[in-house]
Amino acid sequence: MTSISKSDADALKSQLEGMEKQGVKLYLNGVPSTTEFIISNCVNEDTVYMPDYVTDEHGKIKEVRYDRILL
Repeated sequence: MTSISKSDADALKSQLEGMEKQGVKLYLNGVPSTTEFIISNCVNEDTVYMPDYVTDEHGKIKEVRYDRILL
């Protein structure tokens, strides 16, 4: 398994930064996190992380939780 490309990492970073600016809370393995921490820890590892999008009662994304997937 290889890490994602730089262009994919840049796109993910841009997406997460935009979400953070809108007040979406980010988590990595259950711990509050930031875009920078997620990018530096998820993108550069040979591990699979799956985002879980948590919404409020109106369907608006309020949290994104990245959890390590064990294959």
